[in-house]
Amino acid sequence: MDHVALPIEAWANFYVIVGSAAGGLTGLTFVVITLVSGANAVRLTGLRAFVTPSIMHFSLTLLLSALLNIPGQNGVRAGVCLGALGLWGVLYTGVTAQHLWRLRSGYTAVAEDWIWNVLLPLLAYAGLLAAGLLVRNHVAPALELSAAVALSLLFIGIHNAWDIAVWFTAERPGAQQNARPPVPHEPPSS
Repeated sequence: MDHVALPIEAWANFYVIVGSAAGGLTGLTFVVITLVSGANAVRLTGLRAFVTPSIMHFSLTLLLSALLNIPGQNGVRAGVCLGALGLWGVLYTGVTAQHLWRLRSGYTAVAEDWIWNVLLPLLAYAGLLAAGLLVRNHVAPALELSAAVALSLLFIGIHNAWDIAVWFTAERPGAQQNARPPVPHEPPSS
């Protein structure tokens, strides 16, 4: 199976749809960040902990979709690609966890932050690493696992991008102050 093309044709539409969605959402995330770039509450550590990982999840999903659609892709090349992307993702998730930990002086990460920004991506990337190890001998389960990872990373990125957008518009310091209705003036006392 090493040099035989993978039976990826059945997955082609799936990866075109998932890859296109990931590419479009990457661009949309750039637009949102550009629109809120004037916010005074933006810190580099916060961007590294929340925004950059979302872009990386979308980008890796797009890359995974492209790599698996290469004509003539075989088990060896696919295994190397999947394994390398999975290992990179596991290491990158460790870096993301460090950035999230460094925020503790100005922001206390809640359980949801750790789940969606560290735990779920770590599980997805570990799954991709496992798919890379499986693909040579167990093609069908490896392709199914890589598809599950692609969808997982897409939805993790969507959740996290939405969370960022909501925070920028409603929760960041100053947004609530600007959203308060003006206090009516009291009539002058006589």
